[in-house]
Amino acid sequence: QALKILDDEYHCDIVKIGGLVRNKERFVKRRQRLLGPDGATLKALELLTGCYILVQGNTVSIMANSHTGLKQARQVVIDCMNNIHPVYNIKRLMIQKELAKDPKLANEDWSRFLPTFRKKNVPRKKPASAGAAEKKKPEKKAYTPFPPAQTPRKVDSQLDTGEYFVSERARKAKKLAEKTAKAAETSKEKRAAHERELEQVPVSSSSASKKRSIHDTSSSTTVDVNQLKEKFAKKSKKKKGAGDMSDYLDVTQK
Repeated sequence: QALKILDDEYHCDIVKIGGLVRNKERFVKRRQRLLGPDGATLKALELLTGCYILVQGNTVSIMANSHTGLKQARQVVIDCMNNIHPVYNIKRLMIQKELAKDPKLANEDWSRFLPTFRKKNVPRKKPASAGAAEKKKPEKKAYTPFPPAQTPRKVDSQLDTGEYFVSERARKAKKLAEKTAKAAETSKEKRAAHERELEQVPVSSSSASKKRSIHDTSSSTTVDVNQLKEKFAKKSKKKKGAGDMSDYLDVTQK
């Protein structure tokens, strides 16, 4: 393709697109838009304008054997870098190509046939969420030319309280005492809260039944003890009476 430029019929144009867009990311996106998916947009431009177009770095090289094709391709490239999608220009070129075939329309104005794409930049309102609607706008504070007061340093607060002049050992002892006092307060609060919870919880039926069973068992044990005492007393009497010989002799022999 590059050797064709040596022919007298071919013309070349180099469009510098590096300075048209300041933002690097935006520049890369618009340059990719000119190429299209798999180079489809660039191929369509080449077919419609009859040019060979090469996009490389900060330049776009155009080569053709007609000046009209060069002008059309150059205009499409500049419009693309100015945020006008090349698809719109491709549509215009397609219509112009069809109109050029009709000899009756050669001397007429084609503006009535060509589409006009107006740039619409309508600001869209974001849908307000329920949480954002409930939130109230913060009240504006009264303007003061003076800056806000500087936050005191740790050393300044120690100087105010006189802690700065106390020895390190006494300072540590004070901190430890404060820590223990705080821990004692928190433990006391937790204990009180636990006791309150226990008071609020009602006595369940299972616990009541357990108490009743314990009471019944205690009463039954007392009864068993009395019976045992009587049994032991009877046994002791039998043992005392077992020493008589008359129990072993037959009374009828006498």
